Amino acid sequence: MSTIRVVWGSASAPTAMASYDAALAEAGVENYNLVSVSSVIPAETHVEAVGTAPDLGPAGERLTVVEARATTAGPGRVSAALAWSQSVDDGPGLFYETAGEMDRDDVERRVREGLAAGQELRDWQFADPRAAVESRQADSGRYTTAVVLAVYGDSEPILSD
Repeated sequence: MSTIRVVWGSASAPTAMASYDAALAEAGVENYNLVSVSSVIPAETHVEAVGTAPDLGPAGERLTVVEARATTAGPGRVSAALAWSQSVDDGPGLFYETAGEMDRDDVERRVREGLAAGQELRDWQFADPRAAVESRQADSGRYTTAVVLAVYGDSEPILSD
């Protein structure tokens, strides 16, 4: 059975890109090339919320992810959320992501509403949904980023020999 790990982080820095990189570092995925996919969880896949990713392979390799990401120039608040639910029979599932300049409760409500809408589109019997939320206050004069990512497996080489 394959594993998808849900990780999260937030950080502030002098530039938008530096705050994003630092948020990825807090989540443990700063040394990989992220390749975004939409939102479907393959059948027979275990999803676990771990916070910070373990070692997923050599630096510079590719990681497949579903990413919720928001960056703001302070002052303000930035939040990101990822919700998921899987079929009760070890079948496929869904991720939904939401992010923006909103508070923790609002981003969690919105991501759960989005997931519910996606579930209605499918003829699958879903288990109870789960969600991971990251939120951080942005100080004036600094950029702040919040991320929540679903990381599909381990890294893979990005270049072939």
